[in-house]
Amino acid sequence: MKRQKVYIETYGCQMNVADTEIVLRILTQSGYTHVTCIDEADIVLINTCAVRENAEQRVVGRIATFHRLKRVRPIVIGVLGCIAEHQREKMWEIDDGIDFIVGPDEYRKLPSLIEAAQRGERGIAVQLSRVETYEDIEPLRTEGISAWIAIMRGCDKFCSYCVVPYTRGRERSRSLNGIIKEVENLVARGFKEVTLLGQNVNAYRDGAYDFADLLREVAQVDRSLRVRFTTSHPFDMSEKLIDTIAEYPNICNFIHLPVQSGSNRILELMNRTYTVEHYRHLVHKIRERIPSVALSTDIIAGFPTESQEDHLMTLALLEEIQFDGAFMFRYSPREHTKAWSMFDDVPDHVKIERLNEIIELQRSITLRKNEALVGTVVEVLVEGPSKKSPTDYCGRTETNKMVVFPYTGQAIGDYCSIAIRSANAATLFGVDEKQVQPSSCIAQERSMVL
Repeated sequence: MKRQKVYIETYGCQMNVADTEIVLRILTQSGYTHVTCIDEADIVLINTCAVRENAEQRVVGRIATFHRLKRVRPIVIGVLGCIAEHQREKMWEIDDGIDFIVGPDEYRKLPSLIEAAQRGERGIAVQLSRVETYEDIEPLRTEGISAWIAIMRGCDKFCSYCVVPYTRGRERSRSLNGIIKEVENLVARGFKEVTLLGQNVNAYRDGAYDFADLLREVAQVDRSLRVRFTTSHPFDMSEKLIDTIAEYPNICNFIHLPVQSGSNRILELMNRTYTVEHYRHLVHKIRERIPSVALSTDIIAGFPTESQEDHLMTLALLEEIQFDGAFMFRYSPREHTKAWSMFDDVPDHVKIERLNEIIELQRSITLRKNEALVGTVVEVLVEGPSKKSPTDYCGRTETNKMVVFPYTGQAIGDYCSIAIRSANAATLFGVDEKQVQPSSCIAQERSMVL
């Protein structure tokens, strides 16, 4: 019998990328073949994100495209992930070409749902679980040097704007031993970097082991393996965790620490459980213990009742903290959240104006911090060819800065010392230190740039 081919598109956060790898393992173990071209597929899946309204609109538009394809030839269409969980009734109404809908905790049912769909039966599986972690399923990773590792699922924070507790359920963690075995396997296969994933990795627990314990054990698997993690909640970041990052050189000096707003009144409405003062003190402790750390954050503009004064407080905090980067969004109401019942009283044009001010300020800060690296030498893990130039390669520093440099024989997965010669707000540009002659020219160039 011909092996059926599965095509999948993934939207949203890194957790969705990790989930797609789990889905592909489940399906390949059941005899399906993964393809990267939709025109070859018998089964078309879309793994969705429901965090913001724009993400939902993109998915709805893409599903309509799939349905048009279905009119041309017989295919099975499945909607997976957070939108499947959050808007399942709406999905049925949008397009009767959808054959099944599957939430994040029901991926084991995919083979049977596909079989039922091919018999003409529509299906839905969206039950949230208190125990499902897919501990026994090795994600399907076919290439690359970096891997996402989901160490836990769900979230118990219930921030008033966030749908994650409703789409991914409550917190539950994988076993420490299971995660370590996965890391060991990745190292044996040649992977050079892992990122530990969770909606709030600081909440990880396996018996007496906390996230700092897990991070230490992962770092000890191979001292040449880069170790990253995301995302941390400010309320749960312990001094033990900060000390662990500082102790191990292969734990990257990069921390994503969402603050969301610079106003205590807005933070309380968001149910973030910390104050600006707590956040400021936490950043001070991090930088005291890890002087070379890079910090990034999340900001929401235009949360309900946000005043101009609240907005100015956010701008002031950005200027004070000097983040290396930020993910910045305008607020969009999410059904089922507590904020859904709040009056969304900030007009869209005001949200956009405030968001643009935040983006412009953060861009100028990032540019200054990147330009300060001109004249220095940074270690880069080579990822491969640059998307914009066939003669250049690119890679990232441990502080998660993208670096582009001329290709002179570097191999993917190599660590290279790159002399930085210029920068913009998104990228550092340099040359392999081996190509720099004499070494004094770096300092000379820096004096000319500055």
